[in-house]
Amino acid sequence: MKKTIKSAEPLIALQEFTAARIAIGRPGTSIPLKESLEFKLAHAHARDAIYSELDIVGLTDSLKQFNLPVLHLQSMAGYREQYLKRPDLGRKLNEVSLTGLADHHSPTDISIIIAEGLSATAVNANASGLLAALMPLLQSVNLKLADMVLVEQGRVAIADEIASALKAKLSLILIGERPGLSSADSIGVYLTYNPKPGLTDESRNCISNIRPGGLNYKQAAEKIFYLIQESFKRKLSGFLLKDNAGLLK
Repeated sequence: MKKTIKSAEPLIALQEFTAARIAIGRPGTSIPLKESLEFKLAHAHARDAIYSELDIVGLTDSLKQFNLPVLHLQSMAGYREQYLKRPDLGRKLNEVSLTGLADHHSPTDISIIIAEGLSATAVNANASGLLAALMPLLQSVNLKLADMVLVEQGRVAIADEIASALKAKLSLILIGERPGLSSADSIGVYLTYNPKPGLTDESRNCISNIRPGGLNYKQAAEKIFYLIQESFKRKLSGFLLKDNAGLLK
């Protein structure tokens, strides 16, 4: 019986629009060796990203361009394995960090926090570039910014505690997203109006997949800026705040 090789040609045109593994071909019942090895490499990159570390020195140096003090804080998760197994510890500051914020600050509009989340690789690569696109927009409307914060072993909700301690009206956290098998370098941004400990995810807005191969810095900055303006105008965030930028009124 004559063997046939399945062709993926009908799907090849879709490769232009996605990094997903489509149209890779199929010899018999298997995938080609080259694609199989690329899959294993992508899986290794994802695992490496999860255990990567914030480049504190490099990030601190790159953040100097924004002329704001940079605070270094730590969550209650003392080491990476604990952070991965105990998400609750990543949502709260440890006692030393919390005490250090106790005598801060005069009221501000926005607190910007940077945390590694599940990919310090993504944060190290993209945080400064995104902020370089965003900061001029924030400054154009004279928003008052709190000290910038680099927090180690932090999860999204830790921004609520930090921004509340810094007396900020809105928190903005840049955080490494869960690595996918086509992207280990993606960051997400979460914004929360009237941040305070105990809030849950319906109180936040998220812009995700920010990276050179996804949502670029300019597009992301404009989307974040739009949501911030709408949040201050409506005095809310989360599921009640919609991204209607560009829609006819």
